[in-house]
Amino acid sequence: MKHAISRLLLVTSTLGLCASAGAETTLRMAHLWPAGSAVNQDIYQAWANQVEQESNGQIKVEIYPSQTLAKADQAYDAAANGIADISVTLQGYTAGRFPLTEIVQLPGVANSASQGACILQTLYDEGDIVGEYSDTHVLFMFTTGPAYLHTRDTEIRTPADLQGLRIRRPSEVAGEMLASMGAQPLGMPAPDIYTALQRGVMDGLSFPWEAMKVFRINELTNYHLQVPYYAGAIVATMSQTAYDRLSPEMQAVIDDNSGMAWALKAGQVFGELDKAGREEAEAQGDTIHVVEDPLNDPAWAAPLKQGTENYLKRLEERGLDNAKEVYEKALALRERCEA
Repeated sequence: MKHAISRLLLVTSTLGLCASAGAETTLRMAHLWPAGSAVNQDIYQAWANQVEQESNGQIKVEIYPSQTLAKADQAYDAAANGIADISVTLQGYTAGRFPLTEIVQLPGVANSASQGACILQTLYDEGDIVGEYSDTHVLFMFTTGPAYLHTRDTEIRTPADLQGLRIRRPSEVAGEMLASMGAQPLGMPAPDIYTALQRGVMDGLSFPWEAMKVFRINELTNYHLQVPYYAGAIVATMSQTAYDRLSPEMQAVIDDNSGMAWALKAGQVFGELDKAGREEAEAQGDTIHVVEDPLNDPAWAAPLKQGTENYLKRLEERGLDNAKEVYEKALALRERCEA
């Protein structure tokens, strides 16, 4: 009788880990991307398939896309608290929680998703930002490609053109830069943008080309300005409790599918989607302007550099005395991580 009760308790665990007599474990993964997107299929489903294969079927992964298990701004806590066994989310959704991580999002740090993934994962692997994730078991980190400015009806060429426009901001830091240029930043998760733009709640947004395609935003926009002032940091992380409950052999399977290899794979997928997103906008006849070197551009350099300085200063005021050191290291990693 005691054995039967113990077995029942394992099966009904509220942590989402379902263990059977055959030692099979099901992990629930939460993320915000659509189920049919290449991001879900080529990164998260591919990861799930690899883990299942290498565990000989002892680990299975149930994927809950489109915020169906946890909202984007609550996804990290969902993993930390065991509501989800694995969560993938953008750190920018929880402003101020990952301050050193968000340094990678600053203008000029990464020129592509692959480069950003390499820089971010290296900072984690070498201990520079590891302390920000002590409440979960990190699998891998990566970034989007550079985020640009996209609008429905207003053509943007200079910061002055942003005056009064309601622009969705991807993070608090990016929002401050937009506000300094006269825009009205709005915060909302990526899956909500289409409806907000369609209803006229906002005039435009900041998004990488990848997201313009994945979330179908190209359908609603006509003007695009490629000024790379931001990139989104993303973390795939696991409940520490869920990880600890695995056998050493199954933990080894998770470990073998963590770190730089998967960070770079994710970066490659995002890079390919960036290319496809721009091609989609070109095919529909949209107007696209490009600022080649924004940190040295007469119009854009000042607000972007000031935004960076403001952010680093704020981190130092919070007692993060190594903020500039992490920033300088991120810049130095660009050559090692050149993609």
